[in-house]
Amino acid sequence: MTMAASRIVVLCILFSFCFCDGFRILAVFPLTSASHGILGDNMVKYLIESGHEVTYITPFLRKVVHPSLHIVDVSENSKLFNENTMNVKLIMDNVVDFQNSDLMTSLLVNIASHTLENSNVQQLIQDPNQKFDVVIGEWMFSELYSVFAAIFECPLIWFSTIEPHYIILNMVDGPTNPAYTNDYQSKHVHPLSFIERGYELWKQISVLINKTYKFYYKEEEVYQRLIAPILKKRGRPVPPYEVLRYNASLVLGNTHVALGDAFAMPQNYKHIGGYHIDKITAPLPENLENLLSNAKHGVIYFSMGSNIKSKDMPIELKRGILKVFGNMKQTIIWKFEEVLSDVPENVHILRWAPQQSILAHVNTVLFITHGGLLSLTEAVHFAIPVIVIPVFADQFANALRVERKGYGKKLELSYTMYEDLKIAIKEILCNSKYSKKAKEISLAYHDRPMNPKEELNFWVNHVIRTQGAQHLRSPALELPLYKRLFLDLIAAILVSILILKTIICYIINLFSVKTKHEKEKRA
Repeated sequence: MTMAASRIVVLCILFSFCFCDGFRILAVFPLTSASHGILGDNMVKYLIESGHEVTYITPFLRKVVHPSLHIVDVSENSKLFNENTMNVKLIMDNVVDFQNSDLMTSLLVNIASHTLENSNVQQLIQDPNQKFDVVIGEWMFSELYSVFAAIFECPLIWFSTIEPHYIILNMVDGPTNPAYTNDYQSKHVHPLSFIERGYELWKQISVLINKTYKFYYKEEEVYQRLIAPILKKRGRPVPPYEVLRYNASLVLGNTHVALGDAFAMPQNYKHIGGYHIDKITAPLPENLENLLSNAKHGVIYFSMGSNIKSKDMPIELKRGILKVFGNMKQTIIWKFEEVLSDVPENVHILRWAPQQSILAHVNTVLFITHGGLLSLTEAVHFAIPVIVIPVFADQFANALRVERKGYGKKLELSYTMYEDLKIAIKEILCNSKYSKKAKEISLAYHDRPMNPKEELNFWVNHVIRTQGAQHLRSPALELPLYKRLFLDLIAAILVSILILKTIICYIINLFSVKTKHEKEKRA
């Protein structure tokens, strides 16, 4: 089954639910990354299963017909991103730098503006008959999708695909402390050294300054050009864009504290990591089931995710990895996007792999991954130790957390990585502490009040029923930054000290002069 076919299957399983009084939801997932599509698809699927009617803005075309699903096609967004730039060899050779925050933010703001300009989206937002009870917008370093809530006069829920980030936390609460919160692209995780704390402070300040003074005005221009006229046409006031950015009722995070860091979170940030994982794992195709069941020494699964393709690895690296795999007694499944020659007998190449079903199999003993949050969540869900080979974005920080938590190893991507890969595989398979730790973290991950799918539906309903969940809104949003940081109080204290010092000096000087005059008279 191909990935495209699996998406269709995911959205087709919509006939087995009981129809009930649901809400009308606008889900905005316009990014062309396959992993983001998986998250959008599964959210929409479950909301529909829960009885809601969903209008889904997505770049992925589907042959799905359902009375509660309305797709708004933004597939033109794919033209904004050249998939060839995701070539792993180009990244290894530093031809492409996806760790450049300005580059990534510029791309994401560009996608957001093109989404609003899309003719299908324009048709949706200019239709005065369209009504929604809530907007769920994917937040990825742009707040432009907040305008949908203004147009349809309904609450806004942000959905974040990464670990809690200081920008979105600032949108619903206040600035985070860089002493223990790192940037998503950082190669540092808590506990931070003196130098690392300095770097994270500089990084957060510089990113926030760039976001405010470089990209905010681009978004403001799009808002005034595309959205303000619609609001005026409907006879409604045009709120400042700044107000819309800070008007979210809730943030749903594709995270769980078992995988991340347990720092203080605002009341309206809810972790629903793992909601994309099926409650009942789909059975493996017969050929794969036989392969895994007959793997006497266990199965090692290797996948670099949906964006990075193993086929683009340098030839010498591919050959080195195959040689390492060929010398092992384990059965190896490698998700590889084309035919690969001279493959050892114990190595099996799959162009597309049912990842969850493979990880769920009792004989799977190790997962070699790029460290994307979806893959790591699935590894923790099924209690599988991992080897992480980070390539870009949050994968470096994710890999460091894996090592710190003890359920895997991190490898540096290089032309000779296969030498380290051999050592790491042997270390994990021969040392039971990794498997034990994976089970411990998996227990913490599963031990929660409700299933993440149910929690997703609960909080969406809660925001709608309470008309925006104002009771969860942080009072920090009502205070300007100088009040949050007590800068006015500090200034008042300093001024008071200065005034007091001046008075004391004046009095001392006054007495000194008087004493001097008295001495002169006596003389």
